[in-house]
Amino acid sequence: MSKILVIGARGRAGSAAVTEARTRGHSVVGVARTTTAGPVVGDGTDAGLVVGDVTDAGRLAELAAGCDAVIAGVYDGGSDPGEFFPRAAHALVDGLEKAGVRRLVWVGLASILPTADGTLLMDTDGYPREYRSFFLAHQAALDVFARSSLDWVSIAPTGDFDHADPSRKGAYRVAPGNAQDLISYADFAVALVDEVDRPEHHRTAIGVVV
Repeated sequence: MSKILVIGARGRAGSAAVTEARTRGHSVVGVARTTTAGPVVGDGTDAGLVVGDVTDAGRLAELAAGCDAVIAGVYDGGSDPGEFFPRAAHALVDGLEKAGVRRLVWVGLASILPTADGTLLMDTDGYPREYRSFFLAHQAALDVFARSSLDWVSIAPTGDFDHADPSRKGAYRVAPGNAQDLISYADFAVALVDEVDRPEHHRTAIGVVV
């Protein structure tokens, strides 16, 4: 059994990761920015969540102490993504290194994955360009991780999340970016927790699909 810190535990990917990890018998500390969406338990037990900000390295170090790995799926709609994602990445690096935690599983973005011919998905014909600054902000976070000593992996759906079929099939495969591909949050969480239980990918970004 591992102790896992899940940052962004109220988000769809984060909450699915909490459920998957607890189902496997792991001890999970879920982290959320505020208490407005439900109860927060101050001691970090599995009964609830603790408050923490992914851009606060000191708080991350405190929460990550004693953990075996961290899963982070974060987003701040009120911030400039070009500022938020690199700042969050720097705080994660500083906080986890201070806590002595090396394994980071990051919820990534399909747009910055290479397709089968090597073209980044965001550069393929017909892909929406109006969100390009958001895509590049995610890449900037990976650049921060790449300069660190963390054993990180970024995992993204190869295309998008399947909102029509949320079921857990319990299987997935690693594949290139493909805008037509879908995966449920539950199956995506299987991939996230697998990279804690049996790490196979190191200091790289991958895409997963059912």
